[in-house]
Amino acid sequence: MPDPLRSLLADHHISRRATLAEYHGGLVPARFSDPVAEHCAVRAAAGVFDVSFRAKVAAKGADRASFLHNMLSNDIKSLTPGHGAYAALLDLKGHIVADVRVYCAEEAFLLDTDTDLRDKLVRALERYIVMDDVALEPLELCTVSFQGPRSRALVEETLGVGLPALSEFDHFLTTGPGYAARVVCATSTGEDGFEVWVEPNDLRFLWETASRKALASGALPCGTEALESLRIEAGIPRYGPDFGEDTLPLEAGLLNALSFTKGCYLGQEIVERARSRGHVNWKLVGLFVEASAPPAPGEKLLSDGKELGEVTSSCFSPTLGKTLALAYVRREVSGPGTELTLDSGGKVRVVALPFYSRPKTGS
Repeated sequence: MPDPLRSLLADHHISRRATLAEYHGGLVPARFSDPVAEHCAVRAAAGVFDVSFRAKVAAKGADRASFLHNMLSNDIKSLTPGHGAYAALLDLKGHIVADVRVYCAEEAFLLDTDTDLRDKLVRALERYIVMDDVALEPLELCTVSFQGPRSRALVEETLGVGLPALSEFDHFLTTGPGYAARVVCATSTGEDGFEVWVEPNDLRFLWETASRKALASGALPCGTEALESLRIEAGIPRYGPDFGEDTLPLEAGLLNALSFTKGCYLGQEIVERARSRGHVNWKLVGLFVEASAPPAPGEKLLSDGKELGEVTSSCFSPTLGKTLALAYVRREVSGPGTELTLDSGGKVRVVALPFYSRPKTGS
């Protein structure tokens, strides 16, 4: 984590009402006030998140496009400056080494992943750089995320610039606020969402401006506790709790990370074999839970005493007023409406993902 960010986190402007916690390799606010209030603010208006647990790497060199295209699971060669895609780096058995957002800029591809995945991602890619003209350079950039139906307006008010029409993972660079800022269209909550990337020295001004504008408009600074309940409601799995090095992309439902037409890449044969077979044996599903508390990750799911699944993430949903969980279950019990039992005794029912979705109004 950049030293200026550590300094900012220690400063009362961001932390006087915040509880800080480790989250995917970064020290970030877990909450500023009541996580339920923060959650509801995002659904009703907007929330501002410090997502500096995300790490950036620049892929430079004349062969960067072809190299990444051959390594990652999505179509990278077709990306043009200002556009991006979600992808995964797989091993030869088709398991997920890391997930990454790939953004095409004029002179480089910008790779965006969790801080606790960055070194693993770089090491894995560098093993395959032989004769390619490719260099991977870690970047010290900080990220503030704006999520919610008013997020576009809040970004515009914060930066003092108008946003063009943007689709998911589109991005552009602006100096409108008096410093360089890259604006990225990316949701992490199921709502309209944008990220603003800045140099560490500019984070303080960006955060203070965004927080002030948010509080004046019914939005709130938000922490990772709200982010977790929001992303679970939206059915968004995360590396670590919901998938990892023992998971196939099709098991985790990461269809948006895959291209089935681009040709060979690491693990492609396994992905294609699973697709042509028409199913995988395990599937990530949603659960409505009847229990006094959200089930713990790792809790087993049973039917007639037989173990048929395992919980990965759970929360109480302020939006739906229900306890929700993400879980892997055997394909034969993955259909919506299937009823299972928690090892602790509570009842669950399989439901289609996402639990919650907002009609898109366009970004």
